[in-house]
Amino acid sequence: MKLLVSALEPSANLHLQHLLKELPGVRINGIFDRRLGEPLYGMDEFSVMGIVDVLAKYFKGKEALHEMTALAAECDKVLLIDAPAFNIPLAKALKERYPKKEIIYYILPKVWAWKKKRAKKVDLYCDRLASIFPFERKFYNRAEYVGNPLLDEIDIVRNIDEKKETVAFLPGSRKGEVTRLMPVFKAVAKELEGRRKLLVIPSFVAPEKVEEWYGDISAFEVIYDTHEAVAQSSFAFVCSGTATLETALIGTPFVLVYKARPIEYKIGRFFVKLPHVGLANIIMDFEGFPQLHPEIFQEDVTPENLLRHYETTDRDRFDAGSRALREILGHGSAQNVAKMILSV
Repeated sequence: MKLLVSALEPSANLHLQHLLKELPGVRINGIFDRRLGEPLYGMDEFSVMGIVDVLAKYFKGKEALHEMTALAAECDKVLLIDAPAFNIPLAKALKERYPKKEIIYYILPKVWAWKKKRAKKVDLYCDRLASIFPFERKFYNRAEYVGNPLLDEIDIVRNIDEKKETVAFLPGSRKGEVTRLMPVFKAVAKELEGRRKLLVIPSFVAPEKVEEWYGDISAFEVIYDTHEAVAQSSFAFVCSGTATLETALIGTPFVLVYKARPIEYKIGRFFVKLPHVGLANIIMDFEGFPQLHPEIFQEDVTPENLLRHYETTDRDRFDAGSRALREILGHGSAQNVAKMILSV
């Protein structure tokens, strides 16, 4: 089988890497990480430009869309992963040119957060909708829950040191997030004397950029693996994003912290009408469960507030909630998506 793949983002390619383990003999072409094969375009060609979210508006995006549509002629099926700004126009072009070619969309657009009209387009242009959250069936007419990819990718068991308490600090993966949170994290770390303090730095941050982004990090032990850091910790302070769901699934109590430019925060809150920001809390809310972890934003992100949650969080209640979350998601998604692709 020849499979046309459109995976523009690092997270999409991590999911694709695990999926390919379930697809022996399947040849892929399209847009993906060069480490996974020989693509038409490497993921890096787009991520370096920083235009993933608005890719279709740029010349390179239009060029890629045209070439991907032509390349689909020699492929049996199409797999689109996340990146709706590019993948929805691509799905439309493909369906118009090859109406009988099966298009599978994996990691559906988050229409439950914003841009709800995208759901109709995905339903119209795609044949199989592989959902990674059970509640997405409320928003997509034909969504099939396949499991969550993080349950394929988290292969570590939580193992904390009873002799010396460890606390993890995850300030995010973007420079703006990091520079706004690090002064607060440093103040918190100063108050946690005697504890082991892990600072998670993404592996893609160049060594020469560390001081510029993080400043003096002598109070921390640096670690580059999020799962490893969280699994060793009795508590974590986590910038909003996928890391919050990873931390919740590993079972480490944490508080979500988010600090953006005021105008960016106001715009985000205007468009996103959900009661929660953290993925774990969003899932729990849709499934009728109470909030799993605290969320602190903007001017409330202070050392005093972070330390208060560190001291008062009910660890047993969190542990029960984490187990409930795992039961809701059930299993990983790679095997089910592979079956979807291989089905006749």
